[in-house]
Amino acid sequence: MLPILGAFVTLLTPRATPKRAGPIALICSLFPLVIVIYMAATFPGLSEPRPSGSDRESSKLEIRNSNQAQNSKLQIARGQVGREMGGDGIGGVSSFEHWNLELDSNFEFRTSNFSQWHFNFEYNWLPTLGARFLMGVDAISLWLIVLTAVLTPISILASFQYIKERQREFYAWMLMLHAGMLGVFAAKDILVFYLFFEFTLIPMFFIIGIWGGPQRRQAASRFFLFTFAGSVLTLASLLYICYLNSLATGTLSFAMFDLYTAAHASGYIAPHLQYILFLGLLAGFAVKVPLFPVHTWLPLAHTEAPTAGSVILAGVLLKLGTYGMLRYLLPILPDATHFFAPAIATLCIVGILYGALVSWVQGDMKRLIAYSSVSHLGFCVLGMFALTPEGLTGSVLYMLNHGLSTGALFLVVGMIYERYHSRDMNLIGGIARRAPALAFFAVFFVLSSVALPGLNGFVSEFLVLMGTFVSGKSHGNLGPAFAIPAALGMILAAVYLLYWAGRVIFGPLKEPQSHHDHDENNEHQSPAPVRDLSLREWIVLAPLAALVLFMGIYPKPVINSLASPVQSVAESLRIPDPTWSSEGMAPVGTAACHPRRRGYRRLPWAKSSGLYRGQPTQ
Repeated sequence: MLPILGAFVTLLTPRATPKRAGPIALICSLFPLVIVIYMAATFPGLSEPRPSGSDRESSKLEIRNSNQAQNSKLQIARGQVGREMGGDGIGGVSSFEHWNLELDSNFEFRTSNFSQWHFNFEYNWLPTLGARFLMGVDAISLWLIVLTAVLTPISILASFQYIKERQREFYAWMLMLHAGMLGVFAAKDILVFYLFFEFTLIPMFFIIGIWGGPQRRQAASRFFLFTFAGSVLTLASLLYICYLNSLATGTLSFAMFDLYTAAHASGYIAPHLQYILFLGLLAGFAVKVPLFPVHTWLPLAHTEAPTAGSVILAGVLLKLGTYGMLRYLLPILPDATHFFAPAIATLCIVGILYGALVSWVQGDMKRLIAYSSVSHLGFCVLGMFALTPEGLTGSVLYMLNHGLSTGALFLVVGMIYERYHSRDMNLIGGIARRAPALAFFAVFFVLSSVALPGLNGFVSEFLVLMGTFVSGKSHGNLGPAFAIPAALGMILAAVYLLYWAGRVIFGPLKEPQSHHDHDENNEHQSPAPVRDLSLREWIVLAPLAALVLFMGIYPKPVINSLASPVQSVAESLRIPDPTWSSEGMAPVGTAACHPRRRGYRRLPWAKSSGLYRGQPTQ
C-alpha cells in the first residue's frame, strides 16, 4: 500500500514545482525499503538456527497427523466426485476409487515447508467464489522483494537529471509499478498473483510509451501485446487447474497451497492434460522471461525505454516469468515438467548462444545489454529445469544476481548517454581518460556479468551448470550433454562484454560530433569537458557494487535460507517409487506413468489411460 499512497502524493505535487516530484517519490520508495530490510533482519530462516534432528522428527510427527486428517477429507471428496462422474476419472484416467489415497514421504516434506511462510495476511476477497486475498513471504519471495525494494529507489534517484517533462506522472507510474511487483512476489492466491502480474504491464507501458526514445510507441505496443497475449493463455490454464482441483476436492479454491496439496495427494490432473496446461502456463511465463524464440519484443523495449525503465525491466520485471515457473509450473504439473524439461533446456541453450553471438555484433550499448539478458536468463531457466537442488538454488540466485549486475550496467550506459547523448560504440571511446570513476564501475559490473570468481555472477552460474551436469541421477533428466554447450555461453559472455569494455572504456579517445561546442567563427572545435561521477551517481552505483561484492564473497546467508524451499520444490518434482492401489494399478503422477523412467512398459490395453505395467523391465 505504501507505494500506491506515494504515487498519489507525488501526483499532488504543485505544478509550479515539478522538480519536487522526484525527491518526494524517492522518499516514498524508501519507506518500503526500510520495512523490507526489517523483514529480512527478522525473518526466522535467517535469524534462528536450523532445527535439530529431534525437533525435525517431532515436527514430522505433527505434520503426519495433519496429513492423515487431510487425506481422509480428500478420500471422502474423491468418493463423492467419483460417484457423481459414474466412476470415471478426470481426463480419461482410472476412477477415484482406484487411486492410492495415502500421502507419501515427499508430500510430508513439502507440507512442512508451508509453515515457512511468514508475514501472512488474509482477507476474504470474494468468498462466494473461494477467492481470498492471501499474502505472505518465504525465503524465495523475500529476496526478490528485497531486490525490488533496492532497485526502485535507485532507479528513481538515477532519473533526476534524465526526466525533464511530466515528472509527476513519471514518478507516480514508477511507484505504481513498484507496488505491482511487490504484490506478485507476495501473492499466495492465483487470482491475486495474476492481478498483480498483469497490473505491472500498465505502468511499464506508459513509462516506455511516454518517456522513451524515438520508437517508443512501437516498443511499448510490442511489449504490451506480446506479454498480454501470453498471459491470457496463462490465466485460462490457471483457472482450469482450479476447476480440476474443485472436482477432486469438492471445494473451489484459488489458494496456492490448496493446489499444491491436492496435486500431490491425489494426482487429479491426467498426464495428457498436464501437457496442455503446461504449454498454456509456459506461454505467458516464457514471454515474460523472455525465452528464445519469444524474445523479439525485449531488445526494442530496452533500447527505447528510459534508463529507469530499463533497470526495472531487466532487474525485476523479467523475473516475474521465472518466478511464475518456479511457483506454479513446476510444483503443480510435475509430470509435464519432466516430459518437457529436455525441450525447454534445448531452447535455453539456443537462447544462451544466440543472445551472446548477437550481443557481440551490436553497435548500440543498450541493445548489447538487452541481448545479453536473453543469454543470461537462459542460464536461469536451464538451472530451474535441471530439477536438482543445485540447479534450482542457482536459478533463484541468478534472478537476484542478474538483477543487480544488468541493472547496474543499464545505469552505467544511461550515465554515458547523459554525457555524450549517444550510445553508439563506434562514436565513443576512451571514457577512462575522461571519467575514471565511471570507468571503474563499468568494468566492475562487466566482470560481475562475466561471472568472475569473487563476484556475484560466478556463484549462480556455477550452481546452474553443476545442477545441470548432475541432473538425471536423483533428480531431473538432463546431464552433461546440456551442461557442456551451456558452458560455452560463459566464454561468449566474456568475449562480447570485454570487447565492449575494451572499445568504450579503454579504447582510443573518441567523442561524438554533437558533443563538441560549435562555433561558426572557429573552425577548430574543442571538446566540452566530460565530468566524472557526481555525488548522486556515486550514491546510485556504490550500493549495487557493494551488493555485487557481498553476494560474490559471502552468499552463504542467502543460500542457506533458500535450502528448505528449494529442496521442497525439488522433492515435489522427484518421481517417487511406485505405490500401488488394491487393484494393482499405478496412480497418476508416480513413476509408473513415465515410460522413460525406471524402465516401465506400456500395457497394450491401457494406451488411452496412460497406465503402465507395475514391474520394471529387465
